[in-house]
Amino acid sequence: MVFRGVALMGFALMTVVAGCAAPQGRESAGTSGAPAAPKRIVAAISGDPRTVYSSFGANGVRGADVLNILLNSGLANLDHTATMRPLLAQEVPSVENGLWQVFPDGTMDLSWRVRDGAKWHDGTPLTFDDFAFTVQVLQDGELPFPLESAALKGLQGVEAVDSRTVRLHWSALNINADRIFAVIGPPLPRHLLENTYQDNKPNFTDLPYWSSAFIGNGPYKIRDWEPGTLVRLQAFDGYVLGRPKIDEIELRYILDPAIMVSNVLAGDIDITLGRNFSPEQAAGVRRQWQEGRVDVGLLSSALNIWPQFIDPSPTVLLDVRFKRALFRALDRETMADVLEGGLTPVAQSWLLPNLPEYPSLEHYIVKYDYDTRAAAQEIEGIGYTRGPDGMFRDGGGQPLAVELRTTQLPEINAQTQLTVQNDWQKAGLTVDLNSRPPQSTDPLYTVTYPGLYLVRYPADVFTGAGPVQARVVKNGRYQHPDLDVLMEKFEKTMARSERLDITGQIIRHMTDQVTVMTLFYDPGTGFVRNRLLNVPPLGDQIPWNAWEWDVK
Repeated sequence: MVFRGVALMGFALMTVVAGCAAPQGRESAGTSGAPAAPKRIVAAISGDPRTVYSSFGANGVRGADVLNILLNSGLANLDHTATMRPLLAQEVPSVENGLWQVFPDGTMDLSWRVRDGAKWHDGTPLTFDDFAFTVQVLQDGELPFPLESAALKGLQGVEAVDSRTVRLHWSALNINADRIFAVIGPPLPRHLLENTYQDNKPNFTDLPYWSSAFIGNGPYKIRDWEPGTLVRLQAFDGYVLGRPKIDEIELRYILDPAIMVSNVLAGDIDITLGRNFSPEQAAGVRRQWQEGRVDVGLLSSALNIWPQFIDPSPTVLLDVRFKRALFRALDRETMADVLEGGLTPVAQSWLLPNLPEYPSLEHYIVKYDYDTRAAAQEIEGIGYTRGPDGMFRDGGGQPLAVELRTTQLPEINAQTQLTVQNDWQKAGLTVDLNSRPPQSTDPLYTVTYPGLYLVRYPADVFTGAGPVQARVVKNGRYQHPDLDVLMEKFEKTMARSERLDITGQIIRHMTDQVTVMTLFYDPGTGFVRNRLLNVPPLGDQIPWNAWEWDVK
């Protein structure tokens, strides 16, 4: 790892936010000259985050990502449309704006220009040394919780360009490079952590810094930390995007979703954050709660069915006509209405409907509407005939039977499995169910299934080609030279605008060949009281714009 400019420059970024003065005292309505009461809200998460920094030691801890973005902004983050929004940075690097440079030898540079006045909660300016230190920590395999991320692949060094610009060097192309210091690995304060990192690395992640003593650069800072109960946050006056409009946030830890729902209905909670509730609970709140709304946020997880492509049983699963018939025999709209309480639409492909580019790419999707007559005709065209009982049989009189496999958790898997079985049996197929208990750890269960495998899974092709290709190959063991070529092009195309057509071709191939059957989205729902203003549809997404929130 090469850190150019650390010893020579060691500069501090400017500490004054342009155009932002100390907050003026507010006056309450009808009381001339009297200061307004602080604006307070109560939020809730369904976890007990023992640590804050979600990119280092907090992965999988419910609520840690929420705390992380409230306390430590990072240079940018994803909003509710999966669009990267600049936070500490002036803009997100791209090929189009010249901050993402790709060179003929396959290397690349990515530059972040930091806003004037970025600083830590203790008033210390954010410096280049913080970014260099963060990269060193993130790539240190000797730490107890090394970060494994595709965004780090090929990262070779970091240097200071000028007093507010940090440049990172990659030895190879990496389409996820803009996630460093943003979605992954927001900067760490070198002045607070370096001594322990150098002198006592085994205990580095045990420092109080990672919890009650956390010092970040986000819109809020910790006022009180009550382990297992709550954390109270107060607005950071020096936040680079301006002082938050809400003065205090009390973030409660409520592990039981039913108790959280009762608190919402009682008016004790203003907003819930994170994936917390079942579809039944969300639908119930929507019916009963007049004081707020139910949010679904970004639609990124869907129920998917993976056909087996290596030695399947029955072998007719290799015939794309049969997979199309299976798809058409599924009443996915009714599934979404019944199993998700009408909160979510049918998933037509691995192209997120929240994406700004969705309207320009939708025409690539090969859609399979519910049509039992067309499904039956396709199965008959393959050579199967219906018996007196209405079930399909082959030429030897054997029933057309498939196994549908799933895991028992989350509950939506098993519920969907039964619904799919019912639809396919009405279409004339014999469907055998196989369900793995939660405690089972057999890795072959999800790979060597004979027929089809149903599971809730991320349904997103645009945000990372490598992981998507791995999922397609792993879950269904599907491979095709045309898809390989498209994926290779995708991974080597840094300009998002240029990737659009490649993305569309990938979607066309996946939906035409039915590499996976997308059923309906299973969003993480959240509840927001009407008194809150400027809160986008978050669902289970992080509160990326919390400094803009306000109350009536």
